[in-house]
Amino acid sequence: MSDEKRVGGNPDYSQAAEDFNRARNKALLSRIQNFLNAEKDELLSFYDVKDILKPKNEFYRGMQQVPIKLIVGSEGRYRDFNKYFLPRSEFLRARWERVDRAQIRDVPLPAIELYEIGGAYFVRDGNHRVSVARAQGVEEIDAEVISLSSEIAITPNMTTDDLRGAVIDYEKKLFYEKTKYGELTGDTDLSFTMPGRYDEIYNHILVHKYFLNEKVSGEIAMEEALISWYREVYSPIIKIINEHRICNNFPGRSPSDLYVWIVKHWDFLKKKNGVHYSVADAARDFAVRYGKDKSPFHRFLGKALGRFFRKRT
Repeated sequence: MSDEKRVGGNPDYSQAAEDFNRARNKALLSRIQNFLNAEKDELLSFYDVKDILKPKNEFYRGMQQVPIKLIVGSEGRYRDFNKYFLPRSEFLRARWERVDRAQIRDVPLPAIELYEIGGAYFVRDGNHRVSVARAQGVEEIDAEVISLSSEIAITPNMTTDDLRGAVIDYEKKLFYEKTKYGELTGDTDLSFTMPGRYDEIYNHILVHKYFLNEKVSGEIAMEEALISWYREVYSPIIKIINEHRICNNFPGRSPSDLYVWIVKHWDFLKKKNGVHYSVADAARDFAVRYGKDKSPFHRFLGKALGRFFRKRT
């Protein structure tokens, strides 16, 4: 049977086709409205969120009724639907309309399968059922739920960047509380643009503490090691970064980001060229190799770093 005869001869087919067309038009309008900020029209990728939050545990919660407005992403179909689960492509039509016709006829459908993390939900199975239900104005849907642990709450309007920022803020709060970093250094601006950096800084302090302990008979207190690391390692590099405005050549990155990168680059170069490779040379190489503007300025920066650290050796 042709689509024309099928649609024309059965009101359910006609209604489903109209419903899909309406949903597609809304999706197109939403894309136009968010043209300058496309991320606000995107579903969240479950795997991206999982990678950012790094949940440690998961557990089965069973069957539940879940508010559809709290379903904010998908495991595998996050590109096929927009933020409101409106269909983005014509190729979704056949399956979408089959689900819609079942809803119109009150045919029972299997419960969808969801992951829950941070109070938000992600579709494992049932993306079309969620899309149709939302298009029909359904507020809750039956779902089989698996929860993953998270200290970070996810709200329906969050983008991936918003979530990343929330994780960074949480990590900063924990780091400052755990180490008393602000109290000991007076620095409230240890800020990063990617999650996980505070753990790296903590490891830097532990390594610095280890080398301090090598020079004394007793055990250096963590607070003392932190202050020493801040004064002798971190601050000198940050001072050079700020004085020479190296951040201008790494748009969107913070001085603390650059500190981590330079130290990491130094470690790489020492493994490649030997343990005596200097941090000054590493900083020079990093600036020239990765800076947005590979200009004479970076050569000057490298020389300035070299002079500074030679004075300290």
